[in-house]
Amino acid sequence: MRDTFVETSNVRRYMGALKTLDERGAVEACMVVVDGKPGLGKTTTLSRWVAQTGSVYLRAQKGWDYSWFIQDLLTELSVSYQGIRGKRERFARVIQELQIRAEQAALEGKVFGLVIDECDLVSSRAEIMEAIRGISDIQFMPTILVGMGRLRDNLRRFPQIESRAPNKVEFLPASIEDTTALFHGRCEVKVAPDLIGWVAKLSKGYNREILDAIANIERFGRRAELGQDGVTLADMAGRVIMRNRDTGREILVPDSEAA
Repeated sequence: MRDTFVETSNVRRYMGALKTLDERGAVEACMVVVDGKPGLGKTTTLSRWVAQTGSVYLRAQKGWDYSWFIQDLLTELSVSYQGIRGKRERFARVIQELQIRAEQAALEGKVFGLVIDECDLVSSRAEIMEAIRGISDIQFMPTILVGMGRLRDNLRRFPQIESRAPNKVEFLPASIEDTTALFHGRCEVKVAPDLIGWVAKLSKGYNREILDAIANIERFGRRAELGQDGVTLADMAGRVIMRNRDTGREILVPDSEAA
């Protein structure tokens, strides 16, 4: 399978939200909320954006309190917190390091920001959320909060934070066009439209299942003698296509479907 990043409709909506952020009128409105169910490509999209921009990526932990959050952030910034005593001093060091990186990025014409993944886990904790707001207010740095559903509701408890996040992007299941783009971009064998359409339907638009199907189809396609259309639905009859995300069981293409 090709290691290629495919721009889906979710990616385009995310990049559109960043563009809106850059063109905003209220400079303090510098947060973007990204949410959606697992398996829709959020982490892949954000990881690529972080790599491209040199931004900071941090995954929230269930047991986070304020001190743990700041310690993890300092570690991600390659700063040892052992010699920095006190909450105020550690927070000031975080701000200093982020300012240095933001200024360097600006000189290079890049966007620099902070991504907090799995933010649902801490989005009801006032001290942590206020710390994130305080960090984002420094130079009005783009701050991306990533969650899976509860994030939007929890932010309503904090009007000062919610007002800074007018740009919200929900990652939705892949459309047939998105699924086709993933096949064309990632699969190293030709695949017929009928099989792509069946995968789109069976996967319910989840990227993980689509990529699982691509891997199985590709393994088969490399060994088979293919027709002009590539691997078809009939070719895959009786073969594993993906796993059911609820049960973990393998899903086969039944003969009746192939017919």
